[in-house]
Amino acid sequence: MPNLMRPASIHDVFNRFLEDSFVKPLANDGEEGILPVDIAQTDTDVVVRASLPGYRKEDIDLRIEKGVLSIKATKQKESEVEEEKYYRRERFMGSVSRRIVLPGMVRNDASSAELVDGVLTLRVPIAEANKPKQILIQ
Repeated sequence: MPNLMRPASIHDVFNRFLEDSFVKPLANDGEEGILPVDIAQTDTDVVVRASLPGYRKEDIDLRIEKGVLSIKATKQKESEVEEEKYYRRERFMGSVSRRIVLPGMVRNDASSAELVDGVLTLRVPIAEANKPKQILIQ
């Protein structure tokens, strides 16, 4: 019969630590799908908002191909600190990405995007053929 009162080993504790939800984003840095987004549709546009705090517009690559929106943002940061008796140099490199299938047919040639206060807002017009049309009854 197994000992149910066995104390947790350091291996068990470490594995549980890595499985906790607050650690997963750190452990999965750069994987597809970790970029939080909101997607809405108005009468004329599909609107996508993505949270990208700390990224500059030069760090972001936006593409629409065959109805699929790809957002990829990469940043690098280096800092050096020299104080009294120690020297420290730190590097940071991070990236986030997301691929989203846009609803219906869109006009990617007329899309627009802006980055304000860490929020990327992309507007993609809906093609005229896919806009709702009222049908008159005879």
